[in-house]
Amino acid sequence: MFTKFIVPVAVALTGLLLIDGTARGAEPAMPKPAERTVRTAEALQEPVTNEPASAEEPTGDITLMQALAAALVRNPELAAFSQEIRAREAAVLQAGLRPNPTLNALAQNFGNRSIRGIDGDSVTLELSQLIELGGKRAARIEAAQLTQDLADWDYEIQRIAVATRVTQAFSEVLGVQARLDLARQMAELAERVAAAVGNQVEAGKVSPVEETRAKVALATVRTDLTRAERELETARRRLAALWSSITPRFTRVLGELETLSPIPPLEQLQERIYRNPELARWATELTQRQALVDLEKTRAIPDVTATLGVSKYLMPDDYALVAGVSLPLPVFNRNQGRILEAERRHTKAIEERRATEVRVGTALTTAYQALAAAYAEAEAYKTTILPGAESAFDAVQKGYRLGKFALLDVLDTQRTLFAARTQYLRALTAYHQAVAEVERLIGERLAVVPVPEEPK
Repeated sequence: MFTKFIVPVAVALTGLLLIDGTARGAEPAMPKPAERTVRTAEALQEPVTNEPASAEEPTGDITLMQALAAALVRNPELAAFSQEIRAREAAVLQAGLRPNPTLNALAQNFGNRSIRGIDGDSVTLELSQLIELGGKRAARIEAAQLTQDLADWDYEIQRIAVATRVTQAFSEVLGVQARLDLARQMAELAERVAAAVGNQVEAGKVSPVEETRAKVALATVRTDLTRAERELETARRRLAALWSSITPRFTRVLGELETLSPIPPLEQLQERIYRNPELARWATELTQRQALVDLEKTRAIPDVTATLGVSKYLMPDDYALVAGVSLPLPVFNRNQGRILEAERRHTKAIEERRATEVRVGTALTTAYQALAAAYAEAEAYKTTILPGAESAFDAVQKGYRLGKFALLDVLDTQRTLFAARTQYLRALTAYHQAVAEVERLIGERLAVVPVPEEPK
């Protein structure tokens, strides 16, 4: 009995699937797998963990490349963005799913013995299938895939931002290391000067006041040494935090702090600003907003619900097929509000792109001015100020031993030399940090931008 009852229902289900397939044939062509990569449900169900990727933390003496590699693997902000990409991949998967069929069961006229025949007891089973018309599924998938592409752009923006912060933090550690080495050298020099003055005081050649001045200068240099040690520890922790480490395990950073390269003109850098992911992403953003407009327009087209089933009449012990079609009438709601909203958001995106262009352009000009100032300052110290300060200190030191200069002159030139070297290292650090910021804004290495040769 049940076999006879199930067979017509199976036939009805087959008919619904055929109808659904016929309706889908009118939809626009879907993107090919070669054009877009859509992960399967099994791939999306891989275990998700909040732990950083397995990568050893840098130890010992490290280079910039090692610091960048560790940060790109272990940085928690990048890990969060990668989970957002996986979430949007799942949204693409969901967007491609078709509506589920609906099974309806209905029993009629039970318990009424006065009704006989076809008006008597009956059981009806129906299968209903919503058939999407107007290319809704294709538009839905396209919008979801473009949203996924935006997540890829956001990840790229964050990746470059992390790389920039690593480069700047690395440059800071490198600069503080050099200042600490300088402070140690100056402390040794101040100790030698204080010892020499002490010997002269004992020999009765100079006043004890000179020894007091030398000791004050030594104490000042030692204070600068302690400050540099604390600054180095802070800078090391700031760098290690970028690969999710609280306590740094590396010893020193290795790099060439005194490397200076000529700066290209601002006009050349402005021509390359559209390589910046913050600007490049807006082409995808506008396409995605237009895809949402198209999606809302497809939703204005009503869908068809087809129904097929079978009724079992108990008294005559017979069957009858049931078929039906329902179609909403778009009289009041033609989705006009959602369409207008999507169009307004598309217009908003155009204005936001213009605002981003202005913001990034202004940031590039500001960063370029900081870079040019740091470059000019470093060059001035390297070519003029430092050689002069070193020459003056050597001359005064020799003259002091010959009795031509007072100790005050020695201490003054010593402070001047120490301040000049310290400022030179700070200018070099600012230069490399400004280079990293400019490279983030133009989306490429500054070294690949050609620098025009000066006319001979």
